[in-house]
Amino acid sequence: MFDYGARVQRLQQTMADRGVDAAVFSVGADLPYLTGYTATPTERLTVLVVPQDGTPTLVVPQLEAPRVEPGAFTLTSWGETEDPVSLAASSVDTPRLVAAGDQMWSVFLLAFQKEWPNADWVSATELTKGLRIRKEPAEIDALRRAAHAVDRVMARIPSEVAFAGRTEREVSRQIAEMVLEEGHETAGFAIVGSGPNGASPHHEASDRVMEDGDLVVCDFGGSMDGYQSDSTRTFSIGEPSEKQFEVHSVVAAANEAGRSAVGPGVPCQEVDRAARAVIEEAGYGESFIHRTGHGIGLEVHEHPYMVEGNELQLEEGMTFSVEPGIYLPGEFGIRIEDIVACGSEDGDTLNQSLRGLFQVS
Repeated sequence: MFDYGARVQRLQQTMADRGVDAAVFSVGADLPYLTGYTATPTERLTVLVVPQDGTPTLVVPQLEAPRVEPGAFTLTSWGETEDPVSLAASSVDTPRLVAAGDQMWSVFLLAFQKEWPNADWVSATELTKGLRIRKEPAEIDALRRAAHAVDRVMARIPSEVAFAGRTEREVSRQIAEMVLEEGHETAGFAIVGSGPNGASPHHEASDRVMEDGDLVVCDFGGSMDGYQSDSTRTFSIGEPSEKQFEVHSVVAAANEAGRSAVGPGVPCQEVDRAARAVIEEAGYGESFIHRTGHGIGLEVHEHPYMVEGNELQLEEGMTFSVEPGIYLPGEFGIRIEDIVACGSEDGDTLNQSLRGLFQVS
């Protein structure tokens, strides 16, 4: 599906432009981006060593080697009595400047620094961010499939999920199962925040029993063909109050304003400003306590970020969430989240589920 060799070549060109002699990637999304292989995050080191020129070397534990499909790299496996860091370090000439993946465990980074004591180190994100931030058409297709899968879950919830009299934890488990049923390999998270718990944006589903009159924030997603989904809708158990309906209408308008602001050349902060202006005008500015959006791809949260101060201009192929919210401590919270791809002229909203205040029982 993806040309990993071409991705490696683009990385190596960036390394040459910045004078980086070698880059090392262990756990984290950069590794599958460059190789198609996702490492198991354990005490056994898996690492891709990319020289500025030449073929990269993927070093894996011997017992993991059968999982690796052939790719644009030389595969080297190490046994239980071997030193994998020394083996990996020997695959390149002694480098002067090395880029390390942000999610490499510190124990391995320290070991590499002993192997290359005279090298200077930089973050590999400075190299890979510019590659990964603009998605290839096949990547956007994968994100669209994942988005449509969670849309199908959203459509099922009002008729299939009972809320009143059940705990947040029970409903979270059911939604996670539905995410898998709709085609995801993993269900990464399923936030269910009811009543006052909805005012905590990243609330962990609890044993609180939901009841009539509660608003319930449901934010969930997972991995499908390696790419992530992430969507949020808010549900009302029984008929919403006038205030609940009013606040939801404000958030819906903010979501629409944020998505409408998307287009090539638009600074990321302008998407945030567009959504935030609606909420501020309605008098709830202090209750919108997080950025408007985050990039999404192989990771749920990656560049670019829709936040004040980010002057990066959107380009075709960038994908990110637009998720304004209003959070009233002790009362309720409301968030509406969609994934958007920047197109050649405007934004392409990948999620298509309805954005009304759904009434459930």
